[in-house]
Amino acid sequence: MGGGPSVIRRATFEKSNTELTNALRENIVASQRTFAPDHSNGTTRDTRPSYEAWTSQEGSDLFIPKIDFSHSGLAEERQQYDITVKLFYLPDAPTSQRRAHTREAIDLVLKELHVPSIDLLIVSFPGVTFDADDEEEEEMSDDAVSGGSGPNGIPAEDLDVMVETWRALEELYKESIIAKLGLAEFGTQRLAKFLPKTSVRPSVDQINVRDCCVVPKPLILYAKQEQIELFTHNDCTNILPRGTLRELLGPGDKSADVLTGSEREEGLQGEVEPQWVVKYTAVVRDRGVVENKGYFAVAKLV
Repeated sequence: MGGGPSVIRRATFEKSNTELTNALRENIVASQRTFAPDHSNGTTRDTRPSYEAWTSQEGSDLFIPKIDFSHSGLAEERQQYDITVKLFYLPDAPTSQRRAHTREAIDLVLKELHVPSIDLLIVSFPGVTFDADDEEEEEMSDDAVSGGSGPNGIPAEDLDVMVETWRALEELYKESIIAKLGLAEFGTQRLAKFLPKTSVRPSVDQINVRDCCVVPKPLILYAKQEQIELFTHNDCTNILPRGTLRELLGPGDKSADVLTGSEREEGLQGEVEPQWVVKYTAVVRDRGVVENKGYFAVAKLV
């Protein structure tokens, strides 16, 4: 019997945190130019419009910049596309809000693309990273499966918390909003402990092989046994650190001037805590062409 590849490698261009921050900055600058005073380009601080001109308030939510959902993000019918969404849960956000955050993220993507469903949702948990060296060991400590420390000292999330979050994803699957569910950065041992606790099993495991060129054989064999596709990626787990967001929204020549600072009183007062980031990609099925790709990021002002 023939079969597909054990591992599907995605093209790696720039790391998604760089892609995300560049996209946010470019979107902000474009909006500032659109709403700049006459005879100015809106790119310098003295010609830049007030943030109220190029943002929009909906209830307690501030959209930075304004978003026009009236036009569909896709040119053809829904069935012509494979739509993949990756949701990054961030370390500052309370896990008790995951259900609401997941719904909010998916709703924004559906609204942007004017579609009723997506094909694949992959979720990334704070502090969870794939380590190829662990795959070579016969036994992994419980600390490596639940707890421990991830990148930048961010604690890896407890397995039971991840399972509880998965319940919210299973609801979306059962409502036919999502066709397939996926995980990011799960090695063999973590998968082995996670799978028995699910009612809707993941179809995809997306791993970052930044420190090695070959996906470990134990993971390939286990994924094949459990009928899980392995994808590779180049994303960061903590895709939007607090300092990066503050730099984007704070005062400064290359910032958005939405937040106040030591030399600027106009703007929003407080600190921003990133809650989640969602990345979406729509690929034309018969051509393999990416027609639409983008991000939404949500932060809380405290």
